[in-house]
Amino acid sequence: MQGEDLLIQALVYLGAGVVTVAVAKKLGLGSVLGYLIAGALIGPFALNLVGDPEDVMRFAEFGVVILLFLIGLEVRPALLWSMRKTIFGLGGAQVAATALAITGISMALGLDWRTALAVGFVLAMSSTAIVLQTLDEKGLRQGPVGRAAFGVLLLQDLSIIPLFALLPLLATAPVQLTAATHSASLVADLPAWLQALAVLAAVGAVVGGGRFVVQPVFRFIAQARLREIFTASALLIVVGVAALMQVVGLSPALGAFLAGVVLAESEFRRELETDIEPFRGLLLGLFFITVGASIDFALILREPLLLLAIVLGLMTLKFLIMYGLALIGGASMRVAATVAVALAQGGEFAFVLLAFTVGSGVTSQPLADLLTAAVAVSMALTPLAMMGFDRIVTAMEAARPNAAPADPQFEDVDAEPDIIIAGFGRFGQIAGRLLIANGFKSTVLDSNIEQIELLRRFGRRVHYGDATRLDLLRAAGAERARMLIVAVDDREKTTEIVEKAREAFPDLTILARAFDRRHAYDLLANGANAIERETFESALALGVTALKSLGFHERRAQRASDYFRQHDRRTFEDLRPVWGQEEAYILASRDAAQTMERLLQADLAAMTPGAEDDWRPDEAEAGDAGRD
Repeated sequence: MQGEDLLIQALVYLGAGVVTVAVAKKLGLGSVLGYLIAGALIGPFALNLVGDPEDVMRFAEFGVVILLFLIGLEVRPALLWSMRKTIFGLGGAQVAATALAITGISMALGLDWRTALAVGFVLAMSSTAIVLQTLDEKGLRQGPVGRAAFGVLLLQDLSIIPLFALLPLLATAPVQLTAATHSASLVADLPAWLQALAVLAAVGAVVGGGRFVVQPVFRFIAQARLREIFTASALLIVVGVAALMQVVGLSPALGAFLAGVVLAESEFRRELETDIEPFRGLLLGLFFITVGASIDFALILREPLLLLAIVLGLMTLKFLIMYGLALIGGASMRVAATVAVALAQGGEFAFVLLAFTVGSGVTSQPLADLLTAAVAVSMALTPLAMMGFDRIVTAMEAARPNAAPADPQFEDVDAEPDIIIAGFGRFGQIAGRLLIANGFKSTVLDSNIEQIELLRRFGRRVHYGDATRLDLLRAAGAERARMLIVAVDDREKTTEIVEKAREAFPDLTILARAFDRRHAYDLLANGANAIERETFESALALGVTALKSLGFHERRAQRASDYFRQHDRRTFEDLRPVWGQEEAYILASRDAAQTMERLLQADLAAMTPGAEDDWRPDEAEAGDAGRD
């Protein structure tokens, strides 16, 4: 492709995407449908403003690769264990039941059982990209619907690996290896046992490299504090693993997913998510456009009834199976129906698998073309199906005037953190450990790699990242968290985090670590709900120790500390109106200090009922009761 042609294609794709998606969002159609419409309009079967979409599809599919890498980053062992019933139970049942049902129907229509079984497994997959994007836009990603859909999609993605091994065993015709196949896979001409060995070696390299090579490299880069190099390194990992998987004949997307799983327990998980997220959105948009451009309208016009029957039959069958399985799994009717509608389409891996089945002699080219068109149309219809479902549910609820909410389980509830702690050093650890010990879920961010390594040796989960980045705070769950505690050891950065977080998350409670009184005023002015001066309480505690060492009774020393704290906080509020007026603040501070000393002495004198040396805790308590 010439440079000028590439620029023209980029201009057409970007222009179509920007205009069509903006209009689609304005009409309430969602961005996915907007991208698909844009692709259909500029594709070779409509306006033909671009050439063969296959060239762009190879590049756009990298959006799916990045998506699978980000999904892999979420697949921590704890998550797999907590979602084991959804992933392996509901997801496994969906793949098996859908594949068998489609196999039976295909055999009834005259297909050989081997071809029918291959078609069943291919069409059992749903579109991870479209489903997650649609649920994100509707705010359902973090609720029960999102968890159920994510579990099923995860099992489907995992099942792609054994499918690549299974499908060639179902061949009904000689294998047709194309030039593209040879160029993509360097092991295609090797014996089967050597190919299997190469695959195992590649997977081992990804797992071993992720654990013993990648993380030390990221630590080295983090110490350099060069954000652009960190982003480039993250992309290098994804591209490298994808290329390695392609060399051994596996799906690049699944290789990226495996790399994400390996790095899921890394302290760099949040930073990786945040750095790669913009590329995911852009490339997924391009992927959706190429899917729209690949819809063969000539085939649709030649076989409209057959294609319509396949699409509607596929979506109806997948809906009924998913709906029934979700109900059996204990989901409410509304959650089950929403998940079933979301997963009713074919998946993006069908394009790869169908081409693979043709090359492996499992299906014929005309059948693969027909099913490819059906999958593309079903993907395009998914946003419309979700919109129609929403309107049906809304109309049904409106028809019940005094009904309670249809499904309390449908609320957007998730195991997201209650609290985000920015900075987990000598200050943040104390507050964080207290909250964690009392049952609150937290996400901890810190940018000091040495501190993170030390804390992880003690079993503390800390994520690497700069909390001044709003995208990182969003990835950490700030939009759903109840509180943000800013405990970083940097005055300017603390103020910047508070200011940005208050503007971006107006409902978030923000507590901040202040370095001194002036910094405290600055933080409150920038949106902090409450502050705590970092040395105030520790200095008071030291003062109590000093008083006891000088002969004060323990209760008297503690009471003196309490009085000092009360007067200091009162003074803090009294001086707040003149903060920022240098001369006025200094004069007011002097007067306040003298007044506080006089009041403190008076309080301490009034505290002792008799001679100071005879004062005892029981007498103090009696005096307290009288004053209260």
